[in-house]
Amino acid sequence: MEGIIGKHVIITGGGGGIGSATARHFAKLGGKVSIFDRDCAAAEKAAAAISETGGSARAFPCDITRRDEIEAAVEGASSAFGPVTTLVNNAGWDIFRPFLQTNPEEWEKLISINLMGPLHMHHVILPGMVERRHGRVINVASDAARVGSTGEAVYAACKAGLLALSKTLAREHARHGITFNVVCPGPTDTNLLASVASSSSNPEKLTEAFRRAIPMGRIGTPDDLPGAIAFFASDAAGFVTGQVLSVSGGLTMVG
Repeated sequence: MEGIIGKHVIITGGGGGIGSATARHFAKLGGKVSIFDRDCAAAEKAAAAISETGGSARAFPCDITRRDEIEAAVEGASSAFGPVTTLVNNAGWDIFRPFLQTNPEEWEKLISINLMGPLHMHHVILPGMVERRHGRVINVASDAARVGSTGEAVYAACKAGLLALSKTLAREHARHGITFNVVCPGPTDTNLLASVASSSSNPEKLTEAFRRAIPMGRIGTPDDLPGAIAFFASDAAGFVTGQVLSVSGGLTMVG
């Protein structure tokens, strides 16, 4: 895919699930991949797997709720691979419970990871992209942001915030040659989905309900997402900005 060879991409939450699948995909396309994850062991494992197959990847411990850790990780990544050309904000966390059964402490954690973390990532990395007048930002949100999702009120609100942020920054930075686009997964077979299901009263029933709601008849896999993410990072999407793409097996169809 044109425009990715030799480029430096940072992927948050890159130690597992969609993040590690995306890291492998970018490395396969010739990108230099910095894997940010608060789970250091998972990040190192993902980077090692890429290196073993001839790709270029490094792991950087980073809790995106901490600005100091973001700054240190970006500095380390830039020293290793050069200026950041692509940012994939993928890290996330969720619980599955009706809103009135949640509490403010849980809201704070959800907002800190799913909204404040990406805000800090943008704020740290964008100045360099503006200076170089080039950049690609892909925010991984959720179909819950587009149509709502019972039991995920605060998570959906955070992810909807990412949609609005992306569209606003797309307008503000178009003149700088930076694009901002969003990929919205539907239910995907990751540790996050397993965690969400386990927080419900009947995990198996919830997972089956997700599957039945998807026209293609299956839960998504992490490998279903990287192609869409890489498209937005490529030269093929150079004139595409402020857009939202659902990768959900047809779960949502919004024109």
